[in-house]
Amino acid sequence: MQYSKNDLEQLDRKYRLNLINSISGVKPANLIGTKSEKRQENLAIFSSVVHLGSSPAQLGFVMRPQTDEIKDTYANIQKTGYYTINHVGESFVKKAHYTSAKLKKEESEFERMNIEKIYLHDFHAPFVKKSQVKMGMKLTHQIPLPNDCIFMIGEVVLLDIAENITNKKGQIDLSASKTAGISGLNTYYALNKIDNFPYVRTNEIPDFNE
Repeated sequence: MQYSKNDLEQLDRKYRLNLINSISGVKPANLIGTKSEKRQENLAIFSSVVHLGSSPAQLGFVMRPQTDEIKDTYANIQKTGYYTINHVGESFVKKAHYTSAKLKKEESEFERMNIEKIYLHDFHAPFVKKSQVKMGMKLTHQIPLPNDCIFMIGEVVLLDIAENITNKKGQIDLSASKTAGISGLNTYYALNKIDNFPYVRTNEIPDFNE
C-alpha cells in the first residue's frame, strides 16, 4: 500500500499515529531516571535514545513539547543536570511500559510499578537495578526542534554494564543481555543477534554477484 502526503493527512488520527510511529522500525527501549531537588524520584520510558559520539561519550534523546505542562523528567533534568538511562530488559517490559502513565508529581514510578532502584557511586539520580546496562548522564545541551520537541544531549559520566555481555571488542551482546526494543508506541520485541561483520574497507567488499 502506498500513501501520498494527502493520503496520510486523511487517515484516522489514531491509525496515522500508530502507523507513523512504527515506520522507523525497532527502537531502543530505555527507562530514564531522575530525581528532583526535593529528592522526589521519577522514572519514564523513552524510545528515542541515540548515540552521538564516543569521545566524549554522548547520547541524545527527544523530549516531547513542554508548552502545556512541564513534565517531571524534563523539570528534574533542567534543575539538577543529571539523569540515568537504563536498558529495558525482557523480564520487566510491562512494568517499564506503564511508567508512561501520568502519575501525580509526588508519586514515584519506581514504587507504583514496583521497579527496584539502586544508587551508584553517589550519583544524583536513581538507576534501575535489574537493567543490564546503566548510564549516568550529565546534561550538556538542549536543542529546540521544529515540532516543539527538545533534543536533550548528555555526556556519559558513569557506566555500569553486567558481566559477560560484552565481547573482547567492547561490543554489547543485546541477545545475551535480553534487552528489549520498541516498535511504535506500545509493541515490544526481543532482540536476537543475526551476525557480526567486520569494519568495511573498500578493498574488502565481497562479490555480491556470486
